Amino acid sequence: MSDSLPPPSSSPKPSPDKVSLQSAVNALTQTRAPLAPIPTNAAGPRPVLRSNGVVVGEPLAAASPRSAIAVADGDATAEKADASRSGVKWYKRGLVIGMAVKPTLVMNFSRQLASFLDAGIPITEGLAITAEENSDGQMGEVIESIRTSLSSGRSFGAAVAQHPKVFPGYFISMVRSAELTGRLDEVLDQLADDMDRDIAARRQIKSALTYPIFVLGLALVAVVVMAVFVLPKFEGLYKSLGADLPLVTRMLLGVTDFFQNFWWAIVAFAGLAVFAGWGLFGGKHGKARKDALLLKLPVIGPLVHLIAVERFCRVLAALASAGVSLPEAVDVASRSTNNSVFITKLGEAMEAMIHGGGLAKPLNGTGLFPLAARQMIRVGESTGTLDNQLRRAATFYGRDLSLRLKRTTDLFEPIIITVVGFIVAFVAIAQVSAMYSVFREVR
Repeated sequence: MSDSLPPPSSSPKPSPDKVSLQSAVNALTQTRAPLAPIPTNAAGPRPVLRSNGVVVGEPLAAASPRSAIAVADGDATAEKADASRSGVKWYKRGLVIGMAVKPTLVMNFSRQLASFLDAGIPITEGLAITAEENSDGQMGEVIESIRTSLSSGRSFGAAVAQHPKVFPGYFISMVRSAELTGRLDEVLDQLADDMDRDIAARRQIKSALTYPIFVLGLALVAVVVMAVFVLPKFEGLYKSLGADLPLVTRMLLGVTDFFQNFWWAIVAFAGLAVFAGWGLFGGKHGKARKDALLLKLPVIGPLVHLIAVERFCRVLAALASAGVSLPEAVDVASRSTNNSVFITKLGEAMEAMIHGGGLAKPLNGTGLFPLAARQMIRVGESTGTLDNQLRRAATFYGRDLSLRLKRTTDLFEPIIITVVGFIVAFVAIAQVSAMYSVFREVR
């Protein structure tokens, strides 16, 4: 019996405290599961208690926004791979150019889903109701695809990221961050408000330009019809009478002759201009030249610059309040401006931020932001209220943008009416002067 006993160990016997600590560490190592993205499935958002006592969602405790976005990107890549292995032929796949659906539909989807989540309805049921009530077939397919991805275990952010033609980049980033903070319903409602403001601004511009552009197009059509069909008949009458035509009439008849004899040159010049414009301003490098040119135009340049500043401040405020890290938030907000000049310079600012340069100083070095915006950002960074200061800056520049847009669009109507009146007056004076010349010859 003594032979079966193990030999005595020469190592010192560990203390009871060390034994208990080592066993606890081993237990944690064996039982800890790898970190995974938040599965926003049929069970709805995980419960978290807000200050008002409403249970809505649970934040992920041990993750950062960047790590969760990386996981979501992995889900997105996997889903794309699954789609590419499907049996759908390439020529049967839908070809989408630009936005796949109208921004109004995306805004309504975000607002409806936020209402369902705030009411405690599971997200998959909310998506099913939204898809059923949606009148647009393509948007319904997008919502159904998101619901299917959720049912398969992917996160809501990864499901939304499968449709970059439908949802903007800042929309996807804010949704992914909202999954970490448990504020998905609030962020979706905020996104709906932001998109509503963008849609209202576009409608304001379109409504202000519709009538002037219609009048200008109608005037151009009338001039072309007169130059091609009406004035040549008067030219034959004037030549048969041998009248000494005034300068204005000769200029008008010269334009008519040019339209009749060199129409092919006009078509060729128009085609060459389109080709040259596409070569200069098309593609990635062309977009950079186009954006730089737009910022330098006398009337349109300040508007384009103000639009980019307002959108950057608004998107950055939303991302900062959603918990996105500042370098990543600056990157997403810069791309939301859709301006190559802003994207390039803010990319340099983001690199300076990564190396410890803060936020206010790198943004100040870009030379893109007005004095008021720079001061608000500096105060927000020093006081820890960056999202509030950015939101105030966005509100301030949004109001300024509305006023400037109204003043600028109000100028289009008198300018176009003046141009149309000049064309009509030129044709009328040429015709009346020719008539007087004919009457003098007849006498």
